[in-house]
Amino acid sequence: MQVRAARTREAIIRGAAERMDAQGYRGASLADICRSSDVSVGALVFHFRDKTGLAEAVVEAGSATARATAEAASREYDSPLHAVGTLLRALTVLLREDVVVRASALLARERPDIAAHWHDAWTPRLTELVEQADTRGELDPEVEPGLVTALADYLMTAAEAYPRTRRPEHCPDPGLEVTRLWSLIQRGIANRRA
Repeated sequence: MQVRAARTREAIIRGAAERMDAQGYRGASLADICRSSDVSVGALVFHFRDKTGLAEAVVEAGSATARATAEAASREYDSPLHAVGTLLRALTVLLREDVVVRASALLARERPDIAAHWHDAWTPRLTELVEQADTRGELDPEVEPGLVTALADYLMTAAEAYPRTRRPEHCPDPGLEVTRLWSLIQRGIANRRA
C-alpha cells in the first residue's frame, strides 16, 4: 500500500508541475492538476492539504533534483572555474528537460512567500567552486569571487526565463548558449598568468 501511495504522490507532483509550468501557480486549478495526474480530488487532498502545500512539494522535488545534478556535474574536475561552466550547463539542460525543475524555478519566482528559491539548491556548490578557483589563482586578482557567483546566478536566471519569452523555433539550445556565454565570461575573469 505504501508503494502505491508514494506513486500516487509522485504522479500528483508531476501533474501539478506540468500544469504550473504551463499556466503558472494562479492559472493551474486543482481540477486541472487532478486531470493531469489522473487522480481524484480526494486523492489529491489526502496527500496535500491545499494548492500551497502542493506547490511547496513541487519546489522541494525540483530543488532536490537540481542539487543532485549540481553535485554530479561538478564532482570531478581539473579546474574549479571550468567546473562552474559544467554545472551551469547541466542545470540549463535540466531546466529544458525536467518539468518539475522548470515548475520549481517558476514557482520560486511567482510565489517566493511559499517556496524557497530553487537557486538555494545549487548556489552553495557554485559558491564553493568559485572560492576554490580563487584559492587556486584561477581568477584574475581584480575579480571578486562574490561577483562571479552573482554573475553565474544571473546567467541561470536568464536561462530560466529566456525560453518562456520566445517561441520555440526562435530559442536556441539553452545548454549550448550557456556554455558559449560562460566561455566568454571565463576569458574575462580568468587569471591570464595562471
